[in-house]
Amino acid sequence: MAGRASGRLSAEMANFALRLGHDFRRPELLQRALTHASIGSKTRPDNQRLEFLGDRVLGLVMSEALLSADRGATEGQLAPRFNALVRKETCAEVAREVDLGAVLRLGRSEMLTGGRRKEALLADGMEAVIAAVYLDAGLDAAREVVLRLWGERLQSVESDARDAKTMLQEWAQGHGAPPPDYAEVAREGPPHAPRFTIEVRLATGETARASAGSKRQAEQAAARALLDTLEIPE
Repeated sequence: MAGRASGRLSAEMANFALRLGHDFRRPELLQRALTHASIGSKTRPDNQRLEFLGDRVLGLVMSEALLSADRGATEGQLAPRFNALVRKETCAEVAREVDLGAVLRLGRSEMLTGGRRKEALLADGMEAVIAAVYLDAGLDAAREVVLRLWGERLQSVESDARDAKTMLQEWAQGHGAPPPDYAEVAREGPPHAPRFTIEVRLATGETARASAGSKRQAEQAAARALLDTLEIPE
């Protein structure tokens, strides 16, 4: 699969192309997609423009896939599913699965602050890689890569779309209460790998706490914990 690319890519990037499942005719596109702005220059362009394009390609592929999977779904049903599939957290998850962080080209400052593990950098890099595949071989190739990497997420997206925070808010509204309140009560760990503790509180007094590596994940976990306390099935 990496036949043409292997001669012009480093061994690490050639292996990444194998994990990605695409043989680049223009390996320089993959190199650019994996180049962060912290190390970019006039002679070494970074991946920001590719990220912009990849976000749109991903959106198109997912829109097509959702319409095809459920031909009777309304726009109101499709929108939350779409958002769950293309959000930054999902892109970062996919990036981790193909070990994109290992081949990101970063400046010294980003490397010292754990850039290879940062969710935003991984998500942006994944979108840039999708754009690189699209520019290298067209929409069909990009679609093939995206659908393979996103895999079972397309089948489980209905439950992912109705996340714990959404369900808790719907429960509160259904009981005539204001939306839940989320507050950061602790932050631990080094700057490059913080761990957040979030408390969620209802106007009726019920609370729950949870910790995670990002505020969003901690909020979701706290909402899930409170749903369990209230015995509301997800």
